[in-house]
Amino acid sequence: MTRREVFSDDTFSQKLLDWFDNHGRKHLPWQQNKTPYRVWISEIMLQQTQVTTVIPYFLKFMERFPEVTDLATAHEDEVLHYWSGLGYYSRARNLHKAAKKVVEHFSGEFPRSVEQLMELSGIGRSTAGAIASISMGIRAPIMDGNVKRVLTRYFAIHGWSGQTRVANELWEIADKLTPENRVGDYSQVMMDLGATVCKRSKPACHVCPLEDNCIAHKTGQEKLFPESKPKKNKPERSTVMLMVVNQYGEVLLEKRPPTGIWGGLWSFPEISDPDQITEETFEKTGLTLNNCDFWQSFRHTFSHYHLDITPALTFVEYPGQNAAPEIKDSDAYCWFALNQPPELGLAAPVKKLLQKVELTL
Repeated sequence: MTRREVFSDDTFSQKLLDWFDNHGRKHLPWQQNKTPYRVWISEIMLQQTQVTTVIPYFLKFMERFPEVTDLATAHEDEVLHYWSGLGYYSRARNLHKAAKKVVEHFSGEFPRSVEQLMELSGIGRSTAGAIASISMGIRAPIMDGNVKRVLTRYFAIHGWSGQTRVANELWEIADKLTPENRVGDYSQVMMDLGATVCKRSKPACHVCPLEDNCIAHKTGQEKLFPESKPKKNKPERSTVMLMVVNQYGEVLLEKRPPTGIWGGLWSFPEISDPDQITEETFEKTGLTLNNCDFWQSFRHTFSHYHLDITPALTFVEYPGQNAAPEIKDSDAYCWFALNQPPELGLAAPVKKLLQKVELTL
């Protein structure tokens, strides 16, 4: 079957919808009460994150922020707290911004067009298509990683999907294949098929409804598609995370800038040169350190570089004071009780180190 023949009838979509009726996932939390808000939150959480990881986060998030107005009126620190551990924190900051816009500019109702949905922070064409099709029944194609994998294998499309030529071709195909009816189920089945059958490794072709006409399968080239992004060696960086504990059992945390790595989260003050830790700490915080206990370094990998972290534990004590030591820049730093974990956005390695610090006291 040629690509032209696929586009000329509804065989492709009908095979998938028949398969969905019998095998598709229908009991995930965000598949119940499919409002635009719930679909939106799930789609953002599922970016770069597995379903099994997302489920508990989604449930807790929905319990705390059941409606878009609850999210819009929350403090950013609390939003980031409920996102802590999911990574890619710009997603959470964009959720917060978009929720405010929905409330302020659309009276709390999500706009009913892909174009207007894309005007909201953090919503691209695929996410807008998912919201529109799944929660509103509007015909709109989607293009997440699962869909790319299904289409590139089915049509044996060469090239990395991030290339403009390949991306444009995939969007054209996806648009032509999207049916007029049951668009929400079609969007869901395209994602389901890629996630559960047309998997990255060991695709279960023998149970795939598209097996007969899949070019990659017929030529035994499933593993060749989709083609990966050309690899580049990730740069390596290093930092010292300064874990300062005062006489009251409080630890010093610094609020990171709103953009960049771990943007808007609370972290330990970072020192660039371990040999200058005393000088750098005094310059940043005004605190005078005594001895530091350097812990074993470990690596945290981001999408575009490796970060080697060396934790350094130190104690400061100011006899005679009935308050925590004063910090130079009080807006950027704050003392938090170790025995009462703060409800703030914390980067994953910071959260783990806080638990270890508490065990040492």
